[in-house]
Amino acid sequence: MLHAVCLVRVHQASGFLRLVLVSRCSLLAARLALDTASTSVAMALWFVLGVALLLPLSPAACDHIPDGLVQMACHDRYFMMAVNFSFGEEEPRFNAVDGMGVYPITKQYAARCGYSVLTVPGQVELRASYFSCHTDNKDQVFTFSFNLTVTHEGREVAYALNKTCSPSLPWSPREVTCEINYIEVSVSVGDTCPAMTQSADWNALSTARSSTPSDWQVMFYTAKVQLPPMNLSEACKQGYVFELTNGRLVFRTPYGQPDSFSTEVNGVPVEVVHATLFSRHSWVVFMVELVAACSMSEGSHDGGHVIWETPEALYPSLNSTQIKVGFGSELMELQIAEERGLAVSQHNATIQLHIPYNVEGGYRKIFVNSDLYEYYIFNLYFEQISVDENHLETRLRYRRVLHTPLLPHPLFINDRTVHGDWMFSVYLGDVPEDVELAALQLNGHEMTLSQSNASTITKVGYTNKTSGFILNVSFDDPIVLHQYSSADAVFQYKLDINYTLMVLPENEPFYYLTSVAALFSDVSPPTFHAICFESGISFKLNYQPFHYLWEISIGSDLLTPELAAHRGYIMSNDSKTLLLNVSLFTPGYTYKDITLNGFLGTFEILMRERKTLEVQGSTIKTCPFSPMEFIVCSTDGWMTVVADMSLTIPQGGIPALTNLIDTECGPKEADNTRALFSFPINACGSSIKLGKDNVTYQNEIFSKYPDVNKAAVTDRVLVQCMYPLAGLHRLFSVYRFESETAGVGSIIHKTQPTADLQSNTKPATAQEAQPAVTRVFKAPRATRRPLKALPARKALGEPVAFPPGHNPTAYYIRVSGLRPSWKELKDSPETWISRN
Repeated sequence: MLHAVCLVRVHQASGFLRLVLVSRCSLLAARLALDTASTSVAMALWFVLGVALLLPLSPAACDHIPDGLVQMACHDRYFMMAVNFSFGEEEPRFNAVDGMGVYPITKQYAARCGYSVLTVPGQVELRASYFSCHTDNKDQVFTFSFNLTVTHEGREVAYALNKTCSPSLPWSPREVTCEINYIEVSVSVGDTCPAMTQSADWNALSTARSSTPSDWQVMFYTAKVQLPPMNLSEACKQGYVFELTNGRLVFRTPYGQPDSFSTEVNGVPVEVVHATLFSRHSWVVFMVELVAACSMSEGSHDGGHVIWETPEALYPSLNSTQIKVGFGSELMELQIAEERGLAVSQHNATIQLHIPYNVEGGYRKIFVNSDLYEYYIFNLYFEQISVDENHLETRLRYRRVLHTPLLPHPLFINDRTVHGDWMFSVYLGDVPEDVELAALQLNGHEMTLSQSNASTITKVGYTNKTSGFILNVSFDDPIVLHQYSSADAVFQYKLDINYTLMVLPENEPFYYLTSVAALFSDVSPPTFHAICFESGISFKLNYQPFHYLWEISIGSDLLTPELAAHRGYIMSNDSKTLLLNVSLFTPGYTYKDITLNGFLGTFEILMRERKTLEVQGSTIKTCPFSPMEFIVCSTDGWMTVVADMSLTIPQGGIPALTNLIDTECGPKEADNTRALFSFPINACGSSIKLGKDNVTYQNEIFSKYPDVNKAAVTDRVLVQCMYPLAGLHRLFSVYRFESETAGVGSIIHKTQPTADLQSNTKPATAQEAQPAVTRVFKAPRATRRPLKALPARKALGEPVAFPPGHNPTAYYIRVSGLRPSWKELKDSPETWISRN
């Protein structure tokens, strides 16, 4: 299909045309045969084929080239220059240089003159054919000169570069290069001419015979249509290049020229350029037929491979073609390529190349568009060698840039958390090598990668050019969210993670959000094991892993060593066990079913959720107690006393005949030694004393009997209840008494003559009766001025008008004149309280 240069001598005699084929017909032989005229024609061919435009000069080149900026290399059929893209803010520019000037390598000029510029991740590559326009070719020694212009720190800098190369392989008779932007054909001018068997040869010969002498012309064929011939100057204007070098004729054309045509060969798109170059000198015709055909397959993909195709026999071949394949500048034997994962198959006279996405030599580029996408780029280098029936070798080489469409690149999360480790372990996987983890946000809190308190992150690299990140966060880290469902008895640790990833080299951010949780079922608040003993209750708690989520309180007060010491509790606490011994009559008890024989004492420990302080559980223990003597001061203003009268009444006395200050107030129950009184604290003759922080209600139990000297003797038992002012809603009013806490009671036995009773009526304080117990956490109080004399009451039940500037924290005492009778208290105390 592509013939060597042939010399045809044309003799015209006796009205017919005679053709004589010369067996060894190189241009050099033609020149020798044509004398001076043929030599002149050859010189004209050199001049026409070497026409180039003189272009403006570029900026002056600098001598010093930074290390790592440029790499230059000579290959089999081309020279390559790779420029590190990180040196400049913009893509570098290339200018070709020869003895006549400097020529910017634009996109159009590159396709015409044998240059190709390709941007790959991290660098820009310039490839120059050995037959490119401005290459100095002397005896197969090719010298390339370029000016490289880069923009660095806002300033253009130019560097002068040159390189001398020689082909490492001998030239084949026919060589076709299907570059990314042009087709180049070179043919040796010293080979034997094959027999002319195609009709196109004869048609061209007919046209050449009638052409103007010494005028080199070219004629194109498109889909079996012969186009009118054009001279080389016109062909040059249309982008075609014909060049005669030492021993080879070169033809180059960009893709998509008007004189080329597209077809399909075995279902593969192919672009074909069929040109015949000819010139007639007298009775001699010079004619070169050039046919170039390139597969235009852009590749397809099947989910894991890119598939590229080319017809098996674009050029005549006696046997199967030899194939080499590679990427970039490397060509590999077929066996080596298959060992690396590439697969080459032949089907229906078509060669199919299957390229795995992750093959060595390809590029992966990440793209952000809401989600993370990727596409794969392959700088394919493919060689096909065939030998035709005339034993002429055709070497066909392809340079193709294949790529996939945008493919979703999902990252994945693997929750590796082991509950027993009490730590989140989260793996973010399949992160491409050109994506960096820049920052983390955990439950809305920014975390730098250098932080390593209770959280650490570790990068793991893999051979498939991906990496993973392992994030470890302790359950105890303050940023971890805790959530407890008391209805389901389920506790949850939760971690919302926002990964900030940076796509290189554009530094484009991508945010990947995920959430992990650790669920624990059958989680309930702590429960104490309680035991009753004679003088109180003992509580024991064995700590479990989740018990730290709750706070332990007595009422509204947090249980602390300070609170326990202040209230008289005995507490010991370590990492495994909490022991609490609560003595009877210490704060926190409630009492009910009080009789002469005893009562029920209840103590409650509350479990509050640590953050909300919501009560989510409790341990309540009720025990029976039977002390000989006790006093209970209730929150609703009742004093209940069991007094041992045997300490004051001599043998034979009757406790049932005792009474309070109000002689009508007698015991509700009595036996031989004890009496039980229960009465409102402001009834039965009780006195009230207001202190700075407390209010005290006092009464006395009297028992009269004659002594041995027949004198009247009165034994009395002083009983009192003291309430803290801070806990009172109303200190006392006509109708109601309210206290947040029970009062502190005291029983004091005294014996004295009746005559001395009036002179010694001062009752003992609560501090004299038993140790005072004070709350650890007191409600804040306003600073008060000393109370002045209060205005007289106008009517019963009216509010007191306090002096200007006085702001009491509670209502002050007004002693009621309404006192219940003993009969009312004895028969129906509740009725009297509710009515009054």
